[in-house]
Amino acid sequence: MWKIIADAVPQMVAAGIKYTIPIAIVSFAIGLIIALITALTRISARKGVLISIAKGVASFYVWLFRSTPLLVQLFIVFFGLPSLVIPGIFPHGIKLDPVVAGIITFSLNTGAYCAETIRAALLSIDSGQWEAAYAVGLPRRLVLREIIIPQALRTAVPPLSNSFISLVKDTSLAASITIAEMFQVSQQIAAENYQPLLMYSLVALLYAIVCTVLSWGQRYLEKVTSRYTANTQSTQL
Repeated sequence: MWKIIADAVPQMVAAGIKYTIPIAIVSFAIGLIIALITALTRISARKGVLISIAKGVASFYVWLFRSTPLLVQLFIVFFGLPSLVIPGIFPHGIKLDPVVAGIITFSLNTGAYCAETIRAALLSIDSGQWEAAYAVGLPRRLVLREIIIPQALRTAVPPLSNSFISLVKDTSLAASITIAEMFQVSQQIAAENYQPLLMYSLVALLYAIVCTVLSWGQRYLEKVTSRYTANTQSTQL
């Protein structure tokens, strides 16, 4: 058994380093950008037809990706889009590399969930701070960057960190679209040595180790943002 473990663990770790972690990091980074844009669009106080359309699109996007299973989204992007033939643009359908399809799907899914987290964090800031900033003539962009977002960060860090940890675990679904990440490698090894319980337990342990390390990082970020918030409040007093 120990020989099997010694042979399997390096392969799983290599798959994690090559695919699982990079896909999670890239997808989360893109998802955060999407989430911030979506959240700011939904809380915008501006008026107009274009703004109303943008808010509607943002709300529909959040509803769609929060209301459908991630696995189904992966299948639509990877297996479904190749059948979407658009003459003159995509005459043979939209065929994506598995890694690209995975990153696109994970980014959009993460963006939808994180958008609600960021929106709630921004709305949690007292409206008097917005009014005070506008009263001294600060533009909205500067108010967000210098006053609102830094304070909202303290509220958003825990749920955003949880979203990233969940994303790392969700990357196991990438095995369904042929990406050789940790879980698929464990499946391949199990098919060779006929030890499914051992292999799946090993990969579960590896995911647990990664997520535990990320949880430590989450606690560190919470302490850092808490100190920033405390300093900000002291300055205001």
